[in-house]
Amino acid sequence: MINRPQIRRSLVMLSLCLAGGTIFILPFLREVYYIPMREAFGYSNTQMGVLNGVFGLFSLATYFPGGWIADRVSARRLMSAALAGCGLGGIYLSTLPTYGEALAIHAFWGVCCSLIFWNAMIKATRTWASPQNQGFAFGLLESGRGIAEMLISTLLLTVFSWLGSSAESFSQIVLLLSGANILVAIMMWIALDDNHRHIPSNHTTASAAQEIRLIIQLPQVWFIAFIVLSSYSAYWGTYYFAPYATEVLSISIVAGGAIGVARMWLKPISAFCAGLIADRIGSTRTVLLLLSLTAASFSILSTVPKTPDLMFFAMGLIVVISIAVSSLRGIYFSMLEETNISKTSTGVVVGFVSMIGFSPDIFMPILGGYLLDRFSEGLGYRYYFGAIAMICWSGVLIGFYFIRRSKISIFKAHYRS
Repeated sequence: MINRPQIRRSLVMLSLCLAGGTIFILPFLREVYYIPMREAFGYSNTQMGVLNGVFGLFSLATYFPGGWIADRVSARRLMSAALAGCGLGGIYLSTLPTYGEALAIHAFWGVCCSLIFWNAMIKATRTWASPQNQGFAFGLLESGRGIAEMLISTLLLTVFSWLGSSAESFSQIVLLLSGANILVAIMMWIALDDNHRHIPSNHTTASAAQEIRLIIQLPQVWFIAFIVLSSYSAYWGTYYFAPYATEVLSISIVAGGAIGVARMWLKPISAFCAGLIADRIGSTRTVLLLLSLTAASFSILSTVPKTPDLMFFAMGLIVVISIAVSSLRGIYFSMLEETNISKTSTGVVVGFVSMIGFSPDIFMPILGGYLLDRFSEGLGYRYYFGAIAMICWSGVLIGFYFIRRSKISIFKAHYRS
């Protein structure tokens, strides 16, 4: 007999995965197409960094209000609108506009992804699963997002190579990605219900302000925010693996892009397994172990000199970091349940955590661009990876400090709205 509710649940998660895996490819084209994009527009490394820095700035400014909106508007409406907006912005970028116009597009993408999309996706995922299966739910989400991103990126990289890897080819890839976003927006509108648990009418501006004040006083909220910041800084480091392999390890541009795609192949199984492990030994413990591994690996990679003899060693470190970072991204929001954050305030909490945790979107690309332009012979990459290692070690120390000092408040405190 057909279990319609279960089919419906599966369709919801499938839609969340596909949407989450598609929408961020356009703003982060540099992950696979760093050098082709730089050459197509004629940008310097610093200009490339500023481009994503603008995206990060507008993302950071809208995460928190986006959380407030996610608690009041259905995920169906928010996510569909965000996907369609990103697609329209991509269509314009495919015309290879001026630098100022490209900056405006990245700012618009920041608003679409953070104000409208992100918090709605996280809240929809948390409410999709039971309290005992939060690690599984978020691991499944990140795994599904990884599969969607992997399949789309692999297909498009194949098309890009077939078209000749030129500036015109890059433009056509952007146009195809834009169309994919619009198609997924239509799918989200069809697949998701418009049912939403609205905030009661007596939930005034004053009570909302009081809710926000209570939330930012919770130590577990700051704990999660710092963990996400450290993990996301490491994620930014992975964006430079493709150009690092091309310019330091001396492999071809297409092969360098393939490294970016190969990382995507590692995401699904890494995130899914991390979710299962987190449900068994605890999300916080799993996150800190993975963050320690990431910090150690980046520390070693920052000392690798520019020599072909160490290519396979460096590639091995890249694989380890990619697995660890993908796992972290899959489960750090599962700590919401473990730290007893109320479901009704998920949007606001995620908005605040994201505002702090994803701030590397502003400074990491600018720092990377500056170091690559300032230092040659691979030194820029080594300094960049070293900076990431220090941030990750700081996150590890902060995490253990919170656990040691606040075992009761972090793991037993309850916030009720």
